[in-house]
Amino acid sequence: MPAVPAAPSAEQRFEREALPHLNDLVRTASRMMGDRGRAEDVVQDVFLQAWKSFGRFETGTNCRAWLYKILFHCVQHYRRKWFRFSVMQPMDDYTESTAAYTPPIPEQLTDEDLLAALEQIPSDFRAVLLLVDVEEFAYREAAEILQVPIGTVMSRVSRGRRLLRDALGGKESGR
Repeated sequence: MPAVPAAPSAEQRFEREALPHLNDLVRTASRMMGDRGRAEDVVQDVFLQAWKSFGRFETGTNCRAWLYKILFHCVQHYRRKWFRFSVMQPMDDYTESTAAYTPPIPEQLTDEDLLAALEQIPSDFRAVLLLVDVEEFAYREAAEILQVPIGTVMSRVSRGRRLLRDALGGKESGR
């Protein structure tokens, strides 16, 4: 009589479902925190929290989105702890900065140009751009991860893209 294969242990499930997303989480956390060391601290905390609550995770659901939700919660916690100031600029400053002339974006940009421009964008806009444009989450998934309304995600994507264009507009072509 053939033996019935044993169900995978929680550790095996965690390794199979969560660990493949480690590099993506570190990359996104690095962009959010602006410092690889701090990003690694945050991601370590993400995986600790994920491991602690993995018993409540339903196999077959989107583990990647679940981990990103934990990531953005941890990033907010670390920011409050490390920086002790608001990460959003007042709306008047935003409106004033976007009303000015924006030079066209050069045809040739380096990765360094793009990453430097991304670093100039306020973190709330950067977070949405990273989720939607880089990690390719749907607006609804990004809204769930960030725990904001979908309209906020849509607005931040639009404004974030405009801020990114503005930041890239000042780069010289062919650098």
